[in-house]
Amino acid sequence: MLKLNLQDIPRVKSISKQDFIKHYYKPQKPVVVEQFIEDWPAFSKWTLDYFKEIAGEKMVSLYDDRPVSYSDGFNEAHAEMPLKDYIHLLQNGSTKYRIFLWNILKEVPELQNDYKYPDLGLKLLKKLPMLFFGGKDSYTFMHYDIDLANIFHFHFEGEKEVILFDQNQSKYLYKIPHALITREDIDFSNPDVVKWPALKQAKGFKTQLNHGDMLYMPEGYWHYMKYKTTGFSLSLRAIPKNPIHLSKAVYNLLIMRHFDNAMRRIQGQKWIDWKNERAIKKTTNNLIT
Repeated sequence: MLKLNLQDIPRVKSISKQDFIKHYYKPQKPVVVEQFIEDWPAFSKWTLDYFKEIAGEKMVSLYDDRPVSYSDGFNEAHAEMPLKDYIHLLQNGSTKYRIFLWNILKEVPELQNDYKYPDLGLKLLKKLPMLFFGGKDSYTFMHYDIDLANIFHFHFEGEKEVILFDQNQSKYLYKIPHALITREDIDFSNPDVVKWPALKQAKGFKTQLNHGDMLYMPEGYWHYMKYKTTGFSLSLRAIPKNPIHLSKAVYNLLIMRHFDNAMRRIQGQKWIDWKNERAIKKTTNNLIT
């Protein structure tokens, strides 16, 4: 089976602000910095057992890889339970539930003492530090973030597979209209490019994150992430500078998600089915033209 056209994301041991801005931020290219957070208390302190101890009673929203349903709202959680119970499932390898966008500053303020905001020339949103947890083989659908932010993504414990595409590749990815995801039945870890031929035209990036790695994802990048082993990650973000991306972010936040929710209520599953069919038709037309 043919593979995706993916190049390895550059990896460096350390990086200066000047080099980061020149080689990665300005040209909007991803990079992995391997030893960037070794001086953070979180580097050695943050473990699943530590989170269970410090925040075990906190209720967390959980997501899995079930297909989008008209009965679910935009980014609506699939389950909820105390963090200690979820971590127990993770440690026993018995769940594909993930924690998605858990604001640690809001939920567990003392955790902010364990990390630092990188001084790499981006004005980071200090009220939005987000944690993500996942068990072995759990994954996110290929998507981009609603605010098209620049993201620093720090990984802890285990290994995580990452595949990225920039916004220019959207026309080849079977993007779902009025949404932030591609067709959910595409396995980006092992895609069937006979069934999804446009993927052969897409040019992207890949890497594997290990404990302590920091990944820079430029603004609006599509990302697919699969936990090769149980682990968790922290994301810090900065608003997009590109006016087109910024306008898309405003549209997504103020209009798109509300319109999509309204259409789910009005048309039900017909709306979801139409969007999935439209993704194929539009991508196929892009290949022809």
